[in-house]
Amino acid sequence: MEALRRPMIAEDSVQYSLFLVPPYPSDTKDREKCLQQYIERILAQFAPLLTQYIWQNQPFSIKYMPEKGVMPAHIRGCTNFGDNVEDEWFIVYLIQQITKVFPELAARIEDNDGEFLLIEAAECLPKWLNPDSSTNRVFFFQGEFHIIPVPRNPAETPWLPKGTLTIPQAVNLLSTHPETCLAAEPIRKALGKRLKGYPLKIQSNLHRAHCYIPAGIAAMLKLRPDLVAPAVLAFYLRDPIDLQACRTFSTFPPETRVMASVTFTRCLYAQLLQQRFTADRRSGFTLPPRSHPKFKAHELGIKLAHGFEIMCSKCTKRSSEPGAPVCNNPLWKGFLNSLKKNDYFKGELEGSARYKELMRMAESFFQQSAAITQSSSALLPGEEVLQLLESTPYSLEELKKEESSLPAEDSERWLEMTPEELEQLLEEATGRGIQSAAHGGAEGEEKEEQEEEEESYSLSAVTHSMKAFINKVSTHEGAELPWSSSGSQIKFDVNSMASAFEKILGGPSSAPDEELDSDDLEDDDDIDYDDEDLLGSDDEPGGDSNSGALGNLRAYMAEMDRELAGTNIGKSFSTHSKADAGAADLSRDSGHDDKGDEDGDDNNEDLQAAGGAVPLDLDFNLVSNLLESFSSQEGLAGPASNILHSMGVRLPHNTDKS
Repeated sequence: MEALRRPMIAEDSVQYSLFLVPPYPSDTKDREKCLQQYIERILAQFAPLLTQYIWQNQPFSIKYMPEKGVMPAHIRGCTNFGDNVEDEWFIVYLIQQITKVFPELAARIEDNDGEFLLIEAAECLPKWLNPDSSTNRVFFFQGEFHIIPVPRNPAETPWLPKGTLTIPQAVNLLSTHPETCLAAEPIRKALGKRLKGYPLKIQSNLHRAHCYIPAGIAAMLKLRPDLVAPAVLAFYLRDPIDLQACRTFSTFPPETRVMASVTFTRCLYAQLLQQRFTADRRSGFTLPPRSHPKFKAHELGIKLAHGFEIMCSKCTKRSSEPGAPVCNNPLWKGFLNSLKKNDYFKGELEGSARYKELMRMAESFFQQSAAITQSSSALLPGEEVLQLLESTPYSLEELKKEESSLPAEDSERWLEMTPEELEQLLEEATGRGIQSAAHGGAEGEEKEEQEEEEESYSLSAVTHSMKAFINKVSTHEGAELPWSSSGSQIKFDVNSMASAFEKILGGPSSAPDEELDSDDLEDDDDIDYDDEDLLGSDDEPGGDSNSGALGNLRAYMAEMDRELAGTNIGKSFSTHSKADAGAADLSRDSGHDDKGDEDGDDNNEDLQAAGGAVPLDLDFNLVSNLLESFSSQEGLAGPASNILHSMGVRLPHNTDKS
């Protein structure tokens, strides 16, 4: 029911909230003024990062939210990141840094999947933490990841309330017990691994390419590189009605095309490049032969021009008056002063070309992130484009002269991935590649490690792990794998097991009224049960009361064996006589004694002559079937490797090409 009461978040959107940590102003107006000041300081502090960022759909923006019910007044923002998940993780980095720079703030962040930060560290989470119990318990505070625990004993109950926390309770706990609420180190490391590389990762996520585009688009992208995103999306999500406006290009005529360098994000570039498109003949856009050295630039330019034309065609009327200057906004002066305090202009002289460029970027960012939060009348991207065309003069001759000095294009190597790179990426994602990289990563060392792994490899680990998995008791939440990364040993309490069996089978007990406690049941989950243990023995004390039931069970199983003996099912399995040669290594690994194996055929013949079934070699059949399945995967993911990897068993690569 708690999940049903959570606010719904739109698909592909991330919502972030910032709360004041006690002590904070008690008066409502003072608290609002304090939060508004924090909004101004946050935007000014991170303006150098935000002004150069190209967002897929919506930019990072924050606004003041008044108190409502149990929810205190706070700062909130919501961004639709579309297909570019890197936008979401950049916002996570921003929120983490905000709480680090401003330690008086605690932050929550979630998307339509809920607490997606916990998903990133799913293998390290405590068992009590699930989507229902995590409500209002996951925060960023003072730059660190915090998870408010649940009370484990009565002594913690006074300061750690049970049930679902309210935001005021959670924020107060973070303020009074920050060390206790700090998330475990493995959880913080898993999250830090995902955020590793920021803010330098912003530049590495960009791609620069040459495009043959109309001069108006080239001049506009020099002023507003971020407008490439809505243009690409307009082309990417086009429909036949949108293309009707592209039969005659009234806004961006093809006769004015020039070669220009355009900056995309990798996601936007991939979306534009992979689209197959043929322009309408009436549009005036033509493509050179595919053998032409600038064919890709022409193709990208046609797609980008169509995106801008579609975007502008959706504006019902062109505004004849430019928008109000940003300096008329009452918040602009304070924002500009904060920029100067944070050395945003890097000592550039006022009036210089670089100073004007930084000022233009700051104004654009303020209009998108700061001014929009104060008003619901935000301009559409097409309206911004039309206003820029009217207010920004450009020279076609100057743009053509710049063609000879364009920067080089970025490599498209990142669009391709070899099988070896994919394997390395998967190993790093599972944490196995980190250790090998720490030891130098030389090819000779990797080969030695692989040889040592193959030499020390034991097939008995396969059978032992599979038996442990089969004997593991599952619950309504699914089967729990017996392997744990911590490497802890399985607990085995003989007295608890004996007592449990006596009570289950109805045997005598020293305390007839005693009931099984939870510890006994938990210990039973980790016990390997053999067939003989489950069936019991007629010679054991207390066996008389169950001899009838066990006798019927054995008779039923014997009847099944006799029916199956007349079919060909048994031929698909290996018996001890067939598996002796192939299972020699397995027997040694399992600690089996080879004595008496020489007489295996005689014993099997005696059993067949007596009308009995030849016993199957269960271990050999299990291993041979798993190896056959693993070999058929040909190095790819499959059921055999997935099951064994989840239990901590890694099979070496198949080097036998025969």
